[in-house]
Amino acid sequence: MLKKFYRLVFPIVSILSVIFFMTACGSSNANGHNKNNIGNKETSSKMSNANWRKSSENKPYPNMNVKHKNWLFVSTKKQRVYVMSPKHKVLYTMYCSTGSGNSATPKGTYHIQAERGSHFYNASSGEGANYWTSWKNHGIYLFHSVPVNKNGKYLMKDAHELGKKANSHGCVRLSVPDAKWINQYVPFGTKVVIK
Repeated sequence: MLKKFYRLVFPIVSILSVIFFMTACGSSNANGHNKNNIGNKETSSKMSNANWRKSSENKPYPNMNVKHKNWLFVSTKKQRVYVMSPKHKVLYTMYCSTGSGNSATPKGTYHIQAERGSHFYNASSGEGANYWTSWKNHGIYLFHSVPVNKNGKYLMKDAHELGKKANSHGCVRLSVPDAKWINQYVPFGTKVVIK
């Protein structure tokens, strides 16, 4: 009985979340800020310049099996996403671009949500992205690749800002492989801290 219910409800929820998402990731309505202090200690990793076509580091991604309890820390100050161990050790560092100003990425503690997909396009903003994974408001705030135009071509100006400048509409932009890894291997419920 419960399986039947989920089979009926899940497609409806998925479609509704995509509809909501299509109106948000490219809009400038990211306002509410939730203060969450996990300490002022910033982590760093030796990395070369960001290449939006490649993984941020030249090492394997960490194992994100739920039993490991690894989590994601987004530093809006450093424009980095850190994969953290339960003991706050940096396991992997990714370049990112977060939102700023009226489109600031919401700060606080969130969790990876069920909504994820391989591609979206938002006609109102004239851009989309690949490998999106929701972390707030079920399809509104996402991890995703650097932006693409309506033809699916990556926007070079934005791609080259990765890791240097906060220039998204509130989502967390990543290199294509990093976004794909989060989309495919970071499980539902994984903690996401944004500071």
